[in-house]
Amino acid sequence: MEKKENLTALQQLFSDLEKSQPGLFNVYTVDGRNCINQFFKYLEIEKQQIIDACNQIEFEDTDNFGIADKTTKGEQYYNETYK
Repeated sequence: MEKKENLTALQQLFSDLEKSQPGLFNVYTVDGRNCINQFFKYLEIEKQQIIDACNQIEFEDTDNFGIADKTTKGEQYYNETYK
């Protein structure tokens, strides 16, 4: 399986599903919109888990991400890596 750079596991899954089942994520159909809305919450859960895990890391150097506020490091890491 080809790994895509800077995609989370769920982002990769949805990307692969979109290619193999294009109707599944068709925003122009009711079923497609329902599918997107149903599964979007899992992307948000995964995002929060990544942010939380990053925030739990004990950094010896507060400049690891160029910021000193530990509570924003996880979100900055996620945004720089996966968005």
